[in-house]
Amino acid sequence: MSPSVFATDDPRAGDVRQLLQRHLEYAHANTTPEDVHALDLDALLDPSVTFFSLRVDGELLAIGALKHLDHEHAEIKSMHTAEAARGRGIGRAMVDHLIGVARDSGYRRVSIETGAGPPFAPARRLYASASFLPCAPFAGYAPNPNAAYMTLSLEGS
Repeated sequence: MSPSVFATDDPRAGDVRQLLQRHLEYAHANTTPEDVHALDLDALLDPSVTFFSLRVDGELLAIGALKHLDHEHAEIKSMHTAEAARGRGIGRAMVDHLIGVARDSGYRRVSIETGAGPPFAPARRLYASASFLPCAPFAGYAPNPNAAYMTLSLEGS
């Protein structure tokens, strides 16, 4: 396989918009409307968000973003792997990239909010495999039986 190319990307790019749309459709199909916290295109353009893509041979395989919460804490947002690329380590590569960017940016912690139901079990396993641990709601999220909150301390790692 050719090398993976990570880039800071524009969520308005055509292929990125398509994968982002699939991400949003999945969130809305598997979550009650009031519990969907996936960022839409406008929210991804906020200056507090840095958006990334992963491509192999020019083909978009994954997207992900880091949202600045405060000088010590970032949140992973809009993590999505193209369906055809699943099971190949692409999602893990994106998570590792986002963790690396967070660490290099001086954050001490990176967190994620995802669904608590069965459709989101693969996402929770992915984050757990990267040493994320369950945590209390953060950044204004409220306790919610439909949400899973996970965090990773970057201190000492």
